[in-house]
Amino acid sequence: METTPQCTNPTHYDSFDDSENGTLLPGLPDDLAQRCLSSLSPSLLFSVCHPWRRLLYFSYFPPFFSLYVLFSPLHCPTTTNPVPGGVDPQNSIEFFSFDPISSSWTPLPTPPQNPPLHLLHRHPSFLSRNLPIQSLTVSNHLVLIAATTHKLFPALSSPLVFHPESNSWFYGPQISTPRRWCVTGSAQGVVYMASGVGSHYQGDIARSMERWDLNKKRESWCWENKAPLKDGRFSREEVEAVGYRGKLCMVNVKGKAVKEGAVYDVELDKWEEMPQGMVAGWNGPAATMDEDVIYVINEVKGRLSKYDGEKDCWEKVIELEQLKRAEKITAGRGKICVISEKGERIIVVDVKDKPARFWEVAPPPRMEVVAVHVLPRMISRQH
Repeated sequence: METTPQCTNPTHYDSFDDSENGTLLPGLPDDLAQRCLSSLSPSLLFSVCHPWRRLLYFSYFPPFFSLYVLFSPLHCPTTTNPVPGGVDPQNSIEFFSFDPISSSWTPLPTPPQNPPLHLLHRHPSFLSRNLPIQSLTVSNHLVLIAATTHKLFPALSSPLVFHPESNSWFYGPQISTPRRWCVTGSAQGVVYMASGVGSHYQGDIARSMERWDLNKKRESWCWENKAPLKDGRFSREEVEAVGYRGKLCMVNVKGKAVKEGAVYDVELDKWEEMPQGMVAGWNGPAATMDEDVIYVINEVKGRLSKYDGEKDCWEKVIELEQLKRAEKITAGRGKICVISEKGERIIVVDVKDKPARFWEVAPPPRMEVVAVHVLPRMISRQH
């Protein structure tokens, strides 16, 4: 994100006259004016006048970055028309974008419904646990890769992809064995999926590793088999593989439990042991900044740390009460975006500042944050 998002309604500044048919800079043709204005900060353009504000959302203008969030609606415990069995068969996930310039939430276009989309986050059979919905940011695309239906089957037979700069959804290549509770990650514009459980547990699937290269032309997209895992220990729950300097790094369980780490070299197609210092300090949700620095949050202490590969140790960045019991994090544009306990809010930490500073973004009413990503703003024909 380019600016500090505020959680209040935006103030409108109309200090410039909006007449003259929306002229950007009087006396200059629009193409030249756009070049001049592109060097200004998005927050300044938004605050001056309506023609400049509209310019921010045109497809040909350099995009600023926004939050893209998967929400699960917080339904009332009683409904007038309960669904038999207590499970809503409809999609329980909603997609929104938070514009940090206007401080506003906007729903994404409706995903394709052929086949019908059923992504379940809660199920009455799992009262103490939410069902994972696994999503990634890959080459400025939002990619949904694994989830569960209301019948507890894998929800996606192909990745579901949203491209913000064209406001469009589409499906990726067919997954050989649709699954859930798997390893998902990306490196160098390539999506990786490993282990997991299909409609039932299979040892070969629990050890498998596949990749999908988004850098190729669409007609060449496919899933390629890669070197398998040594066992099925990474199929117990959702696992986030963090891209780091040409490798994917992951641990097999969350929380304070004893963990097993693994590292996959994407160039050599080879699995390695995780360095001792890395696995010892991996005590919470993790994310990578530009595939060059790994950040992790200690869920108990609320401590955000970054990994030093030369010393094989973790360095403290900031410690906050608000980061305790963090559920997930993502990193982008110099900021760490943290989903707080129970998905109640998003905490944004600017790690470029010294010392690091933070602020909060409140979700829309009665919405629980499930996942957050940093991507270019959507284009709009309304501005």
